[in-house]
Order: sequence, then structure tokens, then C-alpha cells
Amino acid sequence: MNGTHLAAPTAGAASVTAPTLRLILGDQLDLDHPWLREPRADVLYVMMEVRSETDYARHHAQKVLAIFAAMRSFANALRRRGHRVRYIPLDHPHNRQDVVANLQALAQAHGAQAVEYQQPDEWRLDAALRRWAQQAPLPVRAVETRHFLLPRDGVTRRLGARRRWVMEHLYRALRREHGVLMNGEQPAGGRWNFDADNRQPWRGQPPEPPDPRPRHDVRALWAMVRQAGVATVGEPAAAALPWPLTRAEALAQLDAFVEQALPHFGPYQDALAEGRPRLFHSQLSFALNVKLLHPLEVICRAEDAWRAGCAPLASVEGFIRQILGWREYVRGIYWAHMPGYTERNALAHTRPLPRWYWDGDTDLACLRAAIGQTLRDAYAHHIQRLMVTGNFALIAGCDPAEVHRWYLGVYIDAFEWVEAPNTLGMSQWADGGLMATKPYAASAAYLQRMGDHCRGCRYDPRRRTGADACPFNALYWDFIARHEARFATHPRMAMMVRQWRKLPDDERRAVRQTAQAALQLLELD
Repeated sequence: MNGTHLAAPTAGAASVTAPTLRLILGDQLDLDHPWLREPRADVLYVMMEVRSETDYARHHAQKVLAIFAAMRSFANALRRRGHRVRYIPLDHPHNRQDVVANLQALAQAHGAQAVEYQQPDEWRLDAALRRWAQQAPLPVRAVETRHFLLPRDGVTRRLGARRRWVMEHLYRALRREHGVLMNGEQPAGGRWNFDADNRQPWRGQPPEPPDPRPRHDVRALWAMVRQAGVATVGEPAAAALPWPLTRAEALAQLDAFVEQALPHFGPYQDALAEGRPRLFHSQLSFALNVKLLHPLEVICRAEDAWRAGCAPLASVEGFIRQILGWREYVRGIYWAHMPGYTERNALAHTRPLPRWYWDGDTDLACLRAAIGQTLRDAYAHHIQRLMVTGNFALIAGCDPAEVHRWYLGVYIDAFEWVEAPNTLGMSQWADGGLMATKPYAASAAYLQRMGDHCRGCRYDPRRRTGADACPFNALYWDFIARHEARFATHPRMAMMVRQWRKLPDDERRAVRQTAQAALQLLELD
């Protein structure tokens, strides 16, 4: 394989010798990065589509398509601004299908004087580039990104001395530092947290706003991805891909959310509704995670809406906390505990993930809706992920590594830095409580209270035992029983252990028998 063929110079570049190559990854599509303030003749920007990135997990088809299409749009935007760009498509005959291997070939072919890259957000790619930098025959330099409010080790520096890393401490500090939702030294409204106001089920009013996202015809790109043999999951929506591919589209989606959905986001952010996959959620996480938007501009836009009287404080605070608090926090957890975090399994769960996580073919209405929506749209909101698909996997005792791989693949916004802590720490409690003060395990009562799926389900959410009982009930108590010793002294779980112990022996036996029958019926055994 000849590196010169791979790296044929772009038009007009022949007179420039010994350029610096600057790598831009598919989740670094930030037109405002300091690198890009003005074109330089001695800099060649490198972007590439490679199998090492499509194949490390089985990704949703829309995720592959949206990232590739957004990368191509970004490369074109750079060219229009006068930057030199070398873009390697997936089907290039000399594509070595690996980031480092392609960089080596490009550096040799162009006689590069140095290679620079923005720090990747995922540990595996960061490690590969660091290893190459240590033995490469030319200088390889990493630069800081501007994609977050804190550097990688910012959370460690702030919370490292504490016994527990509580997100609320970080959130309040960042609000003070950036002056977000503050009245002088006090939080706006006299409270830091409006969670108690934001737990309402949705009963059809106010109406869900229209979906503002553009639709892109990427059928030619999809044909190329299929021809290359990339294994994907889910529906590609290749004739009408609904994700923003440019900064302008992402900004338009942000405006539409703030104007139409943010006023109602708070009360209904935890609501589950049949046939309503979005409700009042922003669906901005893809644009944020590929860096078409900067978190601070999203935060400021939401705060401006409150100060202008266009959205209530409880909605705005709840939305901002997800970005200013949670997003920064999970990134800090990830970098503080990698490598190794993704292998944690504190509860020693080993059951395989049910096959219907990959096709949605289950009689459980809430799971059928959440998984079917995920496979169709590459999207589910946070309660569907945490309290439906994640909750079931937790109480059924599924292997957290399998659960992690599923979440990493199926969601449009799933990059390991944000997905792994949310899945392994928050959802599956596989880190033993490093992130979450209690396992997010719940019976059918929670699902019935927050949603309407139970009305159309063959299982009865009020029953704990028997063939018609909702499996969430028996599996929840079976989860408590299996981990009784661990949770007997846990400050937030001990009460549930006491309740379990108070049940008559015959009822406890019936619950555990119902749980085992449910596992067998649902093809977990």
C-alpha cells in the first residue's frame, strides 16, 4: 500500500513544503476552535472515515451516517474559509482504516514537519495517539480542546479530596464561576435545584411541539457504508436523516427548542408517553457531542429565555443542570477512572442481554416502546434510558459490559466519555456507588406513575406474583433479595431490605419464583 497514493497533495498545495498536519476527529467539528481563526499555508487539516471507528462497537446506522455527513460538511466549510484539507473517505482505495496508520502515511507522503491533534474525548483513541507520539519519527503534539468548561482533570482537582464525588458540589461551583442563574452570590429563585417541581407525568397537554430538525438525503453515503461492509443496527433513515449536520442547523434547532419546548421541559422531563418520543426534550446532545455547539452558548441561550420571561426558572434550571453539571461531571468521572472503568461489575451480574434489546420484540409495553424508538430513531430520552431499558437490565442482573456495548452503539449521542459513566455508574451501579448514591432500581409503580404504557400492556403493574404480574415487580424484589447482604446497611437501600424481610416466607418464595419464570419467559436464561 503506497502512502503517496493515499496522501496526494490537494490542488494548489504543491509549492508548500513540510506542512504541519492537524488531525480533526469526527466529534471535533468546532468551527470556532483557535486553530481555525485564519488559514495558514503551512497547515494541512486531516479528516478521515475509518473502520477502526465504525467497528469498535456495532453502531446505529444513523450514528454512522450523521457523523460522516457532518464531517464532510465540516471539511467543505473549512475549504470555503481557505483552509487546506485532506479528507479520506471510507472507500478510498488506500485508506488504511486506522487513524494512526493513515496519519503515518500522510506524514511520510507530505514530508510533514509535525503532527498536531486535539485531545480525543475517548480513552482508547487518546491512548493510541499517545503511543504513536512516543515513537513517531517527527514531533507529535496534543493541544487542549475548547469543547468543555473544564479540562479533563478539572473534576478530579475539584472533587478529588472528597470522600464521595457528588455532582451537586461541582454544579454549584460552576454556576458561581460562570455567573449562571445567579443573583449576586445567591442562586436565582433562592434554590439551587428545582427537581421537586419537575416530576410530572404528561397527560396530553400542553401539546408536543413540531420536530424542527432538517431532513437530509444521504442515500449515496448509505450505499457506500453498506458496500464497505460496516455492520450497523437500526433504521438508517437515509432518505430523510433528521440530525443537524452543520453549525447553522444546530443553532436553528437550539432556537426552536428554547422558543417552543423549553418552557415545558422542566415539569415533563421525566415523563413517559406512548408515541411521543421527544415531548419537550431538546435532542441537542448529538450537536453538542460532535461540537457543532458549545455548551456555554446553549446554557446562556436558556438563561436568556428565563431572564426575558419566556421560560420558567424550574425548566431552565433543570435543563442547564444537565449540561453545566451532569455533562461536565460524567466526563470527569470517565477520565479519572480510565482505563478499567468499563470493566467494573460491582454486583457481579452475568446474565446475557435479552435478544429483544436488538429488535424490540417483547410483550413489555414500556420496553417495546423505548427499544423500538431507539432502533427507529437512534434516540431515547434520559428516563427511557435510565428507568426503562437500564432499570430492567439492572434488576434482571444483566452483564454490565454487554449493557455498556449496547448503549454505546445504539444512541446517536453515545460517545464513551459520556455513555460509560451514565451506563455503568448511574444505570447499572457497576462502579459500586462511585457515581450514584443508590442503584436506580424501580418496580412497575414508578413506570405507571410517570407514563401511560401500562394501560396497553399485557402485564398488570399492580401484581407482584403470578403469570400476569408485571416482571418489573418480581425482578425488583428479586434484585433486593440477591443483594440483601450488601444493601442491608446501605443508607438509601436498607429500608427496602427491611421491607423484603417483613414479607411472609411464602410470599417471598412466590416473588422469587415469579422472577425466575419471567427471566425464562423473556429469554434471559
